Amino acid sequence: MEQHLTKQKEKTSGTVRFLAAGGLILTTMIWGGSFVAMKTSMELVPPAWLLAIRFSLAALLMGLLFHRALLSAPKEAWKKGMILGCFLELSYLFQTYGLQFTTASKNAFITTLYVVLVPLLLWGITKKRPGTNQLAAAVLAVIGLALLSLEGDFSINLGDGLTLLCSLSFAVHMILIDRYTKDFSPVVLTTVQIGTAAALSWCLAPVLDGGLSADFLTADGFWTGMFYLVVLATMGGFLLQNLGQKYVSANTSAILLSLESVFGALFSVLLLHEKMTGRMSIGCGFLFAAVLLAEVKFEQIVVYCRKTKRGQGVCQSSQSFRSEE
Repeated sequence: MEQHLTKQKEKTSGTVRFLAAGGLILTTMIWGGSFVAMKTSMELVPPAWLLAIRFSLAALLMGLLFHRALLSAPKEAWKKGMILGCFLELSYLFQTYGLQFTTASKNAFITTLYVVLVPLLLWGITKKRPGTNQLAAAVLAVIGLALLSLEGDFSINLGDGLTLLCSLSFAVHMILIDRYTKDFSPVVLTTVQIGTAAALSWCLAPVLDGGLSADFLTADGFWTGMFYLVVLATMGGFLLQNLGQKYVSANTSAILLSLESVFGALFSVLLLHEKMTGRMSIGCGFLFAAVLLAEVKFEQIVVYCRKTKRGQGVCQSSQSFRSEE
């Protein structure tokens, strides 16, 4: 009976990890579409003000939905959520203002270098070398991101430096989520981090972008874009990320979340009629290969053949397991 319960627990935990990884991939799909929504919304509202409105509406809605969990949460959970909110705000600000001094393709590529920074930072913090699969997957992801994003301009400028700080901030954010969600509710952490980012945005927006006209409130398409950014990209996306990272390692999460660039390119082709080149398609292939490599421990795949009564070979494969850390 004890052995049966142990096997059942392993099966359940494997299912949970599979669902968590699926949730992270769904997050990348949502965030991929947010590139289109952000691009159209920023034509109406300056970047810092857009972040303030986006995070404020999301925090308000999440506060109404999860007020009981927030009121009963320990002070330490609030503190951790505020720390996450600070890094979230820094990440978006560095990314947004870096974009003003560099190309969109380089901005997208450098931002997603967190796929390499996460395992390197964890290596330095924990003194534990990442698995071979994780390192190889990170290299594949960088190659894929380069093919998908870069257009031949490899010069370094101020925008590239700001975007690199964005990538570093996102990497720290992922590592902290990995640690905090082990002890505190992902719902509470998500709500508090978004509220903190909203408060910081309101403080910084007047300094960075000056005043704000209310004309955008009646502009065509503004509220459609805000619905996507607030409900799907912010509330849904960050909640799925925090829930997913509770069961998926930071290394694997970084690789899975790098698929955001793939879906961003696909949505740009479908909705903005941008061109998908052969090189970009190859880059997408590298990224999907990186995800597969990160999710499977090939050394645990045991293939063996058993002869049936008719003398035929039946090949069976043991269940593969996602690689951790």
